[in-house]
Amino acid sequence: MIIKLLGGIVFLGKENDFLKTAYNILAVSGSEKYYKYEVKMVSIKDVAKEAGVAISTVSKVLNNYPNVSDDTRQKVMEVVERLGFVPNAVAATLSSKNSGRIALLIKLNVETQAIDEIDMQYIAGAISKAQELQLDVITIFFSMIESMSLEEMIRYFASQSVRGIIIYGMSSKDKVLHSLVDSQMFKTVVIDAPQVSTSCSCVGIDHAKAQYDVAKKTIKENNCKKVLYISGKKNGYVTDKRLQGMKKLQEEMGLKVLIRDGDFSELKARQITMRYARNKDVVVCASDLMAIGAMKALIEMDIFRPVCGFDGIILMGYVGKQMNTVRQDFASVSSKAVEEMERLLSGESGRSVVLPHELVRMKYEEIIR
Repeated sequence: MIIKLLGGIVFLGKENDFLKTAYNILAVSGSEKYYKYEVKMVSIKDVAKEAGVAISTVSKVLNNYPNVSDDTRQKVMEVVERLGFVPNAVAATLSSKNSGRIALLIKLNVETQAIDEIDMQYIAGAISKAQELQLDVITIFFSMIESMSLEEMIRYFASQSVRGIIIYGMSSKDKVLHSLVDSQMFKTVVIDAPQVSTSCSCVGIDHAKAQYDVAKKTIKENNCKKVLYISGKKNGYVTDKRLQGMKKLQEEMGLKVLIRDGDFSELKARQITMRYARNKDVVVCASDLMAIGAMKALIEMDIFRPVCGFDGIILMGYVGKQMNTVRQDFASVSSKAVEEMERLLSGESGRSVVLPHELVRMKYEEIIR
């Protein structure tokens, strides 16, 4: 039968088949049935679920990839036909071997008035390496897509002719981003997140060891026993890793450590320092911005406590206190991520790439050269 729908859409098929794809039926009139409804379109995710395979497998079948068994191919195509799935622009884009565009997916820190130097270094490093490798790069901010579903994200990136995505700042609570990586619809490189698969690599320093190293250096230099540790954001992979390094040092040296969440916020670090630092020997911070907040608080309190940070941002050189910190070369990390993306796009499997870090004291004279 033919069912005429409000809006001029015509559905051909049995009424029961129609009802499987629509909901919220609101009105019926005349000899023919007119429905006002919202359509639940059959998606590639629906096909994968019905066939019991991964989304990437459905994509490979639709694009005639050779490394799919005949049984799997037949099973997927049977579901495609039964559900009436029509491959869209996503499949067409992903099948194109002429597209080498990479998306830099970046989470901007909008909770501080300080310029986010780290993101700027990431972008600069990626663009420089992409130019060298003759790869096309676009920058997408997470706020532009954070409300999207997985399917909407896939369609969005495909509409931009993206074949690979480098993700900066992904946390354990970013479920849709994790699903995007797991779908294997795009090659992905994640910065500082433990995601590795055949189509995903991770790139970053050893944050646990780096935190251990800078805290140990500062504590030994000042003969400290009571530590105030200001950690980063909850659910953050780097927060967890740095905390692991601090706890390892605590156990080895028999330290008394008070841990407070600073959320990588200069203001929160200042508040925590004001409240707890007077009875501690040292303040160890999981970021330079928090170390700056802690140091400013100590100056206002008119007491001296050694402070160390983490990241090696230029702003540390302007504070004038030459605090110990971990320098991770963000531009080099991002450059390496682009190299790793090129490797994945050439057909290689994902892997974990660990880059070196350096303990430094940021000096004003050095950063103005």
